[in-house]
Amino acid sequence: MPSPFPGMNPYLEHPEIWPGIHHWLIIEIAKSLSPQLRPKYRVAVEVRIYETIREESLLVGIPDLIVKSSQTKTQQPTSNIAVMESTLKPQKVEVPLPETVKQGYLEIREVATKEVVTAIELLSPVNKRSGEGRKQYESKRNRVLGSATHLVEIDLLRRGEPLSVYGSNIKSHYRILVSRGDCRPYADLYGFNVEDAIPSFPIPLKSGDREPLVNLQELLNNIYDQASYDLEIDYTQEPVPPLLGEDLVWLDRWVQEQQLRSLG
Repeated sequence: MPSPFPGMNPYLEHPEIWPGIHHWLIIEIAKSLSPQLRPKYRVAVEVRIYETIREESLLVGIPDLIVKSSQTKTQQPTSNIAVMESTLKPQKVEVPLPETVKQGYLEIREVATKEVVTAIELLSPVNKRSGEGRKQYESKRNRVLGSATHLVEIDLLRRGEPLSVYGSNIKSHYRILVSRGDCRPYADLYGFNVEDAIPSFPIPLKSGDREPLVNLQELLNNIYDQASYDLEIDYTQEPVPPLLGEDLVWLDRWVQEQQLRSLG
């Protein structure tokens, strides 16, 4: 069943769904580009690992399991020492757990020289919130922007602080940045909203080479269908993160129209 949205499906941004979408998109972009780039270039799938501690990584229920486990231990002999009972009761809390985040990205390499010609990044929540993950990504981003390597940065997440660009007043839900190494500091920024189709964009290569287009809308629609996300998503609920104001009005109207269309 196809995605019911004309562009980015906001329900795919849910924290429990997005990691799967991220993996799917990285592989599908690589598969779509590889035959277009042969034999001069190849697409390499790389993985970056973040070690992070954040509030969202709390795993609900683990403290209770630990308590239950301790209660099953063999009872120790009681002591004859009198202990005054405290009137202050402890409060049940959760502690932040360290989390290993694996994030895929793509590199287009020239076969003859092994040179990384273009880096393709698909942003994750760890890149858009303050913390070590964002710092590490910004450091890598700055190294690329300070080199001759082209950068393509895809942001399909509404939550979090967008990565910095200058000279633009675009305020949009989603963004795609195409930064050519030989044109910096200037770059092309595609800004679009939830009601817009995702624009296709070029992959910059070495001068004189034909640049393939990425039809991200088609890739995302195929992923939605192949992975049966229609069976996972409950469209009677609001998306996470939520849409507000006019966007929420549009969402409710659009979902109702699609439901009526499917019945008719």
